[in-house]
Amino acid sequence: MDYIAHIRESDGQIQSVEEHLLGVQKLAESFGEKIGVKHIAGLAGVLHDMGKYTTLFRDYIWNAVHHPELPSRRGSVDHSTAGGKLLFNEYHQGNPDMHNWMLSEIIGNAVISHHSYLHDFLGPPHVSGYLKRVESTPEQFQQSVDLFFEHVMSKEEFDQYVKKASEELAAYLQRDSSSTRENKLMFLGKYIFSSLIDADRTNTRQFEENSVPEDKLDECVRFQNYYEKLMVRIHELQENGKEHGSTIIQQLRKEMSERCEQHASAPSGIYTLSIPTGGGKTLASFRYALQHAIQKKKKRIIYIVPFTTIIEQNAEEIRRIIQDDAHLLEHHSNVIDDLDDNDESQDGYMTKQQKLKHAKDNWASPVVFTTMVQFLNVFYAKGSRNIRRLHHLAESVIIVDEVQKVPVSCVSLFNKAVNFLNVYGNSSIILCSATQPALEFVDHKLHIQAEGEIVENLEQVINAFRRVEIIDKATGEIFDQGMLEQLVLERLSEVNSVLIVLNTKSVVRELYMALSLREIPVYHLSTSMCAAHRKVILGKVKDHLIREEKVICISTQLIEAGVDISFECVIRSLAELDSIAQAAGRCNRHGRDELRQVYVINYGEENLKYLKEMSIGKEISRKMLIDLKSNPKIYGGHILSAEAMECFFKAYYTELQANLNYDVPELKKDMVELLTVDRHNNTYYKSYKNELEKELELYNLHSYRTAAKHFEVIKNRTTTVLAPYSKEGREIIAELNGAGTIEQLSRILRRAQQYSINLWRYELDELNRNDGVEALLDGKVLVLRESAYNEEFGFDRHNESPMRDAFF
Repeated sequence: MDYIAHIRESDGQIQSVEEHLLGVQKLAESFGEKIGVKHIAGLAGVLHDMGKYTTLFRDYIWNAVHHPELPSRRGSVDHSTAGGKLLFNEYHQGNPDMHNWMLSEIIGNAVISHHSYLHDFLGPPHVSGYLKRVESTPEQFQQSVDLFFEHVMSKEEFDQYVKKASEELAAYLQRDSSSTRENKLMFLGKYIFSSLIDADRTNTRQFEENSVPEDKLDECVRFQNYYEKLMVRIHELQENGKEHGSTIIQQLRKEMSERCEQHASAPSGIYTLSIPTGGGKTLASFRYALQHAIQKKKKRIIYIVPFTTIIEQNAEEIRRIIQDDAHLLEHHSNVIDDLDDNDESQDGYMTKQQKLKHAKDNWASPVVFTTMVQFLNVFYAKGSRNIRRLHHLAESVIIVDEVQKVPVSCVSLFNKAVNFLNVYGNSSIILCSATQPALEFVDHKLHIQAEGEIVENLEQVINAFRRVEIIDKATGEIFDQGMLEQLVLERLSEVNSVLIVLNTKSVVRELYMALSLREIPVYHLSTSMCAAHRKVILGKVKDHLIREEKVICISTQLIEAGVDISFECVIRSLAELDSIAQAAGRCNRHGRDELRQVYVINYGEENLKYLKEMSIGKEISRKMLIDLKSNPKIYGGHILSAEAMECFFKAYYTELQANLNYDVPELKKDMVELLTVDRHNNTYYKSYKNELEKELELYNLHSYRTAAKHFEVIKNRTTTVLAPYSKEGREIIAELNGAGTIEQLSRILRRAQQYSINLWRYELDELNRNDGVEALLDGKVLVLRESAYNEEFGFDRHNESPMRDAFF
């Protein structure tokens, strides 16, 4: 009998270890080739399941499938250590050969970790999880080595392959003189791990589904098709604009769109695109992306946005144009949580957990829309589902929308990831914002190209786009709810539509409930609603706006970025200056009226005690408003000028300098230190030498697993749950509970994105106490009960919505 890698559930067919290793090697090579490390990635692929070449594993997996009644050795057959140990034994002994030792460490760590997450080369207090594994000897190790060299590649072939990988590593390290060796190796380790995880899961899924890799359409052909459709839409919009009378704004939109296409021929790099709010940024950036992808042969276009609300609108806009839903992926959040995916004992046969793990969830689509949270998770969060996506960011056009919303604690980590993707991944990154942050002025700065702004004559364009005047009511009295209600009603006596943007969900809800008592249509938006729900609410608001009827919309900041909607008046609670500018972008958006008013108030009902960054930004904005009041010529005479914005961000990042590297208080370190510090400044290394009185014979010291364990883009990690909103939401939940094949699960999980919301731990705990949530698929997917979701407010943690007794 062959040595077994997997047994197909449907017909009992065996995939041999040789077939699997060579299949994964081929895929991993193709992923590694994108950054010039074909053989490094290939080595990880061909070695990862070498430990399955034992009679122990063959008997274990055969009995698990065919004789489940027999006592199981579950968890005791280690098949992931062997490949890493082989490299360690062969190329990490004797006098240090720098490249071979580095290679053994990087590839070996990926191999031993492929059922969990990368081990620490050195972690607290002075422990090497990597060394602990590769210095141990799994049962029947020598048998696996002998069979590998007999069936997969000979020892001589293997040595030659390692030599090629070593040469690739040497060339890789020669690139990018601005980066440290530690930084380069840290990202290489993650990239190789990503390539291995995706190659392994893809090959396993193809075997389980008995499918062959699909013949992919040349992406240049696909993107050319999209471009032609986009230009039809752009010309339609321009013609419609002429019918309504050409404005300066319409002309500027046309010129900036054309400028984006001209810039597509520029070399791959990091650029800024500072199109003012309402300037047609989505289509202009897509025009650049398509042309650049065609000319520079990029593999995909990825939009990264700060809020899920922007995904909904922008993805829908692009979807309508390209008319190719099968190749556009919206990824809001991880419906499946895999933070504890140490599943080596289940490898080889299909459990529900294995099917979920192998579901196609890897950002392989030609066009991807995702969030900043998910982008940062790919690089730094625990869970192989996250890092699996990393290699797909190479050879891409990446549009970072509203880049000023990069979380303060993640600024350095974001900059490092983007620099890596540009220099090594050969990706082009466009930083889109009407309010560009000063990311090139921080310590770990972003390497934006010289003359990197795509929009020409930027200050003139900003002035031409001025459609609002800022009314400062924030530096005088503090508003209570009654005063705010009065201001809203006063404005509504003169205009038809008012948008109020406040800083916390609780005050949004309270104001909504108060104004709902009036005989005026009032709508509420918050992240307590799933994407599909918010889309319906926004549609109702837009209907009132189109009919020029009286309407009030009260929202958290989610409406500020990327939502194409225009009110006649906006009231914004004092916040960071970029948030004020974004809220102003929802007022008189198309410049069809003379200047409209945006009122900035200091709302005393908000509790920002635990929102440190917002409090600091709010105070800087307040001081700038005071300065402008005393000196009307400062900041070019306007609080939303480019000069004012740069001044704000420099002050903001200076005030928060200690927070930019993602501090980990319990370790008295930051994330940059855990991942990229050299041995001379590494306290764990010093502790290792002092406590154990010996040298640590490793080149890599990255605390991968410790760093990932402590990384959360949003502190106090949220959990994704599915909401039973609307008939479709309930159908998706029912289908998910009954889905059988990997392909079925992949399709359902993709649709489920529109019905997901993220809950804080205390919210989930309260739901559990109130019986408001249930678990599907062996606890891997959480679903709200009907009674825990409200048609008016969305999520109801008290589980007291009107439908409570109607279902379950």
